[in-house]
Amino acid sequence: MTRAAGKARFLFVVPPWTGHVNPTVSVARILAARGHEVAWAGHEGLVRRLLPDGARLFALGDGGEDAHIADQLQRSHKVRGLESLRFLWEAMLVPLARVSRAPVERVIDEWRPDLVIVDQQAIGGALAARRRGVRWATFCTTSASVIDTFAGLPKIKAWVDEQLAALEVEAGLAPVATPDLSPDRIVVFSTEALIGADHRLPPQARLVGPSISDRPDATPFPWDALAEDRKRILVSLGTLSIDRDPRFFAVVAEAMAGMPWQAIVVAPDGFLASPPDNVIVRPRVPQLALLPHMDAVVSHGGHNTVCESLACGLPLVVTPIRDDQPVIAEQVAKAGAGLRLHFGRLTARALREAVARIVDEPAFATAAARIRDSFAAAGGAAAAADLLEAELPEATA
Repeated sequence: MTRAAGKARFLFVVPPWTGHVNPTVSVARILAARGHEVAWAGHEGLVRRLLPDGARLFALGDGGEDAHIADQLQRSHKVRGLESLRFLWEAMLVPLARVSRAPVERVIDEWRPDLVIVDQQAIGGALAARRRGVRWATFCTTSASVIDTFAGLPKIKAWVDEQLAALEVEAGLAPVATPDLSPDRIVVFSTEALIGADHRLPPQARLVGPSISDRPDATPFPWDALAEDRKRILVSLGTLSIDRDPRFFAVVAEAMAGMPWQAIVVAPDGFLASPPDNVIVRPRVPQLALLPHMDAVVSHGGHNTVCESLACGLPLVVTPIRDDQPVIAEQVAKAGAGLRLHFGRLTARALREAVARIVDEPAFATAAARIRDSFAAAGGAAAAADLLEAELPEATA
């Protein structure tokens, strides 16, 4: 298929989760502004709403599986620790890989992208790219997935490797060491300032910081209600964990009541019906627009929320729940940019004391500012777009 000079096609293969789709949007906008064509392959009912108006989306499946995926997400809220890891693979990653591989292959055959960019958890996309012999890159939307998360847990690592090898065999591919990672280019949306210098990344990996530019959000917010004379704290459990435990929001309300701060709490309707006077409760917020008006963040440790907060130089209190969140929380604590608390044993007193420390002790803000500066220097979405262009075949570069 002929292309205009300098014009290429980029296909993003994404799983149906907000934190994995959002980083692709900023990168795709930059590529489109440079004259390239961009498209996504994902589940229509769960991905479409996260994409820009008019975006080209190749639907994986007929939509009937969207309700099942949503149900599995709800079930995932009930598991923790190593049980949550097993659930993630057995109930979500492996089934998604099986049902998406063939549809992604058809998209590759039909649209003929010059480069396929596969989220690390969209394993079916990696298998499809290998089967079709096209060049592909990996997006690691969480740094926990590319460092040696299972160091010291050889049995867990062996079990995960078995899941991946079984998918390769089913696809008629010879097993390789890391089938979820491109052998040519891995883009990691973090920096050494956050993940630490003691982790050895694959040689093809590049750290670019968070991808958060040019991502408009029309979510309404009562801007006039923000206090001018108080420290402001955003409290959010992210898009996947938000409805997990009503007790958390009761603890937050008790911790914030009577304190010299204003808290903006992202909670489902009805979870915090009678908040203290210094607490604003919203089911959703325009997070990227709101963060520059905050002084600190209380988070579950989702990679996107953590990085978006640190990109504004905001220290955090992190209460991880499952999946990669404990790893990200540990990164924040080791970097000196925040404090880690135990979600299941969280008390109002502990949360109150932790928030007081991160807003009153300058060392936390200083560490957060250091990470902010590292993010800015890494280049973010523009640097990711540069790396993808560098991977193009010479004919289209």
